Amino acid sequence: MMDKEMEDVEMEIEELAMQLSDMLNAALFFAGVKKENLKKAVDAYIDAIDEVFDEDDESEMGLDEIIAVINHIKRKRPKLFSS
Repeated sequence: MMDKEMEDVEMEIEELAMQLSDMLNAALFFAGVKKENLKKAVDAYIDAIDEVFDEDDESEMGLDEIIAVINHIKRKRPKLFSS
């Protein structure tokens, strides 16, 4: 791949990563996380992935898996969520 093409691909990956981050924040917000706790909730989400699923499990995260992780956070870190 040429340098310009590689730069374009890297930029596209960065943009997609930012969009995914925004979508995770939105999902957590609509799950009840207080806006001021979103950063902590994202960190808790990342940690909870390993808690909910085997660390060696390389399978894809679909809708059901994402919901399971958010429900796990609700049980373990209820103070992040609105009452």
